[in-house]
Amino acid sequence: MSATGLDVFDSTLQTTHIWLDEICDKLGWNDRHKAYHALRVVLHALRDRLPVNEAVDLAAQLPMLVRGFYYEGWRPTGKPLKERTLDHFLTHITDAFLFDVEADSQEIARAVFHVLAWHVSAGEIHDVKQVLPGEIADLFK
Repeated sequence: MSATGLDVFDSTLQTTHIWLDEICDKLGWNDRHKAYHALRVVLHALRDRLPVNEAVDLAAQLPMLVRGFYYEGWRPTGKPLKERTLDHFLTHITDAFLFDVEADSQEIARAVFHVLAWHVSAGEIHDVKQVLPGEIADLFK
């Protein structure tokens, strides 16, 4: 039986759950809400460091539901951010998990990047890595 009554919505919901479960597996979590929070925060930090055209190219390969929260609150003016260091990148994740003493920002970023690399085309991941500073791009390893 369909959860929503529309195949397109059921499909994006199922795919998003797969992504969240993979993040949970990579981080040893058992909390999809926490995985959603991680995915959203890392995608926003990544999106804001990409040139606008590259941010849009990446979005085109995200599941529809993920694409929605990827674009949530986005203001392309002034992008990419001038903050180009790994520390600045990780600070956005740390701030989002401020009250979770067990959260490791670098591991969260690596887990989300791993899921992206698994589901987004290799060519697009290559393009994203090419425009990121090396120490941020290295999180894809």
